[in-house]
Formats: sequence, C-alpha cells, structure tokens
Amino acid sequence: MSAPHGINPNIPHSARVYDYWLGGKDNFEADRRVAEATMAAVPGVRESARNNRAFLGRAVRHLTKLGVRQFLDLGTGIPTQGNTHEVAQAEAPDARVVYVDNDPIVMNHARALLSSTPEGRTAYIEADVRDPRSILDHPQVRETLDFTQPVALMMVAILMHISDADDPAGLVKAYADAVPSGSYLVLSHLTLDFLPKKTADDYLEATRHQAMHRTPRTGEQIARYFDGFDLLEPGLVAVSAWPEPSVTSDTPKWMYAGVGRKR
Repeated sequence: MSAPHGINPNIPHSARVYDYWLGGKDNFEADRRVAEATMAAVPGVRESARNNRAFLGRAVRHLTKLGVRQFLDLGTGIPTQGNTHEVAQAEAPDARVVYVDNDPIVMNHARALLSSTPEGRTAYIEADVRDPRSILDHPQVRETLDFTQPVALMMVAILMHISDADDPAGLVKAYADAVPSGSYLVLSHLTLDFLPKKTADDYLEATRHQAMHRTPRTGEQIARYFDGFDLLEPGLVAVSAWPEPSVTSDTPKWMYAGVGRKR
C-alpha cells in the first residue's frame, strides 16, 4: 500500500492498526509493527478487536429496533464488513449516519466504499474527536442529523486513545449535551480489570514506549462516561457479553462495553 499525499506512513495510526487486526490491507509497516508488538504482549488482542466490531453491530441493530434512526460514529476506522450504516439501514432504510475520523485514509475509503440507501443518508467528515464543536457545528453533520431527535453517539474503542490530559469525560459530556433526551451512548473501552496482575503488568511494560497512545481504564472510570445516561441491561460488561455472552472461549477479555440512554 502506498501512502496518499499528506500521510506519513512512518507514524502508526489506531485505525490502521485496528484494520490489520481485522484482517485488512489498508495499513503500513509502522502500523503492522505496533499491531504485532501489541499482539505479542496482549494475548487475544486480535480476537478482542473482532469481538469489539461484533459488539458495534449488535448495538446498532438493537438501537434501530428501539426506533433510533440517527447515528454519529466518532472514530470510524477504516471501512470493513458490518459498518454502522450497513447494519442500521438493513433494519431501517431511512437511517442517517455521519462518520468522523481524523485519518485521511479512512475518509478516502469511506467516500469510495460507503453508500447510503435511497431512503437514508450517509455523510463523512475528517475531524478530530477532541474538538467537539468542529464536529457538532460542521455543515454536513447539521444537514444529515436532526438534533431535536434522538441520536446514537457511537464511541466504540475511541476514548482509550484519548489521554487524561484531553479530558475524555468532558468530551463525552460535550457530545451528550448536544443531543436530546432519549439519545444513546454506545461505548467500548480498553481495560485491564479482567486480567491477572502479571498479564496486566506485562501489557503496561510492553506498550509503555509505543508510539500509538492507548490508556486502559477501570470499570469505575469508564462508568463515569455514562453520567446522565441509564445503562441498558446487562450494564457495563465485557465486550463479548453485551447484550448476552456471545463468546465462550478462554480468550482474555480486554474491553468493557455498554449502551446508555440519555435521561
């Protein structure tokens, strides 16, 4: 894969590392090095990435069945099977989806590969999740989504790439404040809670000096992101267990997931 203009292939990006774990080909050597190093330090990380992708599909399908027709997908990642709009529009052809990512490669693929049903609408913008106003005020976002009606905020495996210095809880609140009561927050996040101490320590040591930032957080910390939301059953659980256990193997669990409804 050659690097499009303006993209430094020597700097790994989370979307491309994730693409590698999902079996994609839209990644560079720097991304593959990080992905392989993480796999060596994190038993089951590839399976966890795939479980996380499956969670996204289950959550979107569940919300469309509850009547949700609008989705703001923050930190989209490179398109693969079971994208948000594909799942939503299979259930509700009039669903509207806006994808947001800060990697030009993601947007190139999104614009080329993702198309809406005639009844619905799909839009894509290149922006940084850490700048909510640039997203919430973006003309394409405002043209696609009606913020007087419920919106599902998709924050799947994105907040773990945001440092404490950038105030992830404040970012969630900024997006949550922009959507009406009855909206939803769909969230998954890296954690070490489910792991033996040695495995967790090995992970922290192995990833301490990696170029791509990831911050694992505890269930207590992640639960705070749902302030102002009522968690749907079964609450905040391992990503493979929402809304019910779907993986029975002994693969280590690396992520929490939950869906909340805004009060």
